[in-house]
Amino acid sequence: MSKEIIVQDIIAGVGGENNIDNAWHCMTRLRFDLKDKSKVDMEKIKELDPVLGAQFSNDQFQIILGPKVNEYYNVLARELKISDTNPASDGAEEKKRDFVTVFMNIVSGVFGPIVPAIAGAGLIKGLIAGLTALHIISDQSQTIQIINMMASGVFTFLPFFLAASAAKIFKTNEYLAIAIAATIMFPTMIDAAKAGETSAFHFLDLIPIPVFNYTGTVIPIIFAVWAMSHIHRIVNKFIPEVLKTVVTPTLTLFISGFLALSVIGPIGIHLGNGLAWIVQGLFGISPILAGIIVGAIRPLAVLTGMHHAMTPIALQNFATQGYDMLMPMMCMANFSIVGATFAVYYKVNTRKERSIIVSAAISGLLGITEPALFGVLAKYKKAFLAATIASSVASAFISFFGVRLYGYVLSSIFSIPAYIGPYFVYATREW
Repeated sequence: MSKEIIVQDIIAGVGGENNIDNAWHCMTRLRFDLKDKSKVDMEKIKELDPVLGAQFSNDQFQIILGPKVNEYYNVLARELKISDTNPASDGAEEKKRDFVTVFMNIVSGVFGPIVPAIAGAGLIKGLIAGLTALHIISDQSQTIQIINMMASGVFTFLPFFLAASAAKIFKTNEYLAIAIAATIMFPTMIDAAKAGETSAFHFLDLIPIPVFNYTGTVIPIIFAVWAMSHIHRIVNKFIPEVLKTVVTPTLTLFISGFLALSVIGPIGIHLGNGLAWIVQGLFGISPILAGIIVGAIRPLAVLTGMHHAMTPIALQNFATQGYDMLMPMMCMANFSIVGATFAVYYKVNTRKERSIIVSAAISGLLGITEPALFGVLAKYKKAFLAATIASSVASAFISFFGVRLYGYVLSSIFSIPAYIGPYFVYATREW
């Protein structure tokens, strides 16, 4: 069955094109905002050949397709005529949702599409860490400097990636969003923050513009693009049609940029630091307790699609502390899921089931655990419980010994080089 026919069946299964308010994807799932959830034919969707699972999570409908989700999304985007400037819905009818639902939808929507870039750059960082730790290449060599440019560019200019992705979620102009990222990332601001010689610029000698280094930050740009989306709609509403092309983007950029620099950015920096402080406080109370909690939550978070909530915290830790202790736990969770999936292999009898299990386990080793969770462990509750317990125990173990990462790496078998160093023995002992 062709992808076009499958996508048409998916559209019909969620209640038709008119029932879709918005649609996007992460690394493994199609995600939908629907106007009427009762129109969804869950069983019909689950019976489609490429579908690994389907569920509602935080008022959002998710269809798990695995690593090929982008191919199906491209077809879906053509069918729904989704583009950067023409989303599935104009957003005129806003739904009232609780804060948690809104937050989870935003985080999953913003981070899902850019994870491949982050993961690829992180894996290169892991390679650098391994090569230098083993003294294969000097960390001062030009070779490492060249490789580091490939790896660090994504994280240094992360606000640009987040701006483009957030613009699609907030249904606003992608290039104006990137312009806001360019505003807070302009060398004048970054250089002043690094020099540490001034705490603020002053607009018209009256309004202070706090100086911060926005390199690699997450929350400021997401908040700024959200504010810009509303400012753009308000400005566009009052500007005469003949002036919209020039005046609307000019006013939007000026107002949004000023607010981003003076209010939203600084608030975002403090919120990000607060999140990192809370996580650090949990480790301060008890590293073992932190490991038990994070390890136990992770498999369930992936199952419900809420696992992206940890990504901004990890990235904030890298930006503020230079390292993170959450990502090693995510790695432990992934390998626990893979181990439980391999174990189920010996409990099934048919060749088809074994083929599914092997494929799902290999995918898990490469960092994509949804096929294992939805295709295997969701059917075998004891195996899922075993994976959760193993994740919790392994995370507590490495947390006790202070295992940390110094760069974002997708939790896969290829992330092992990133652990080479003082924590290698504790990380690999649990694998």
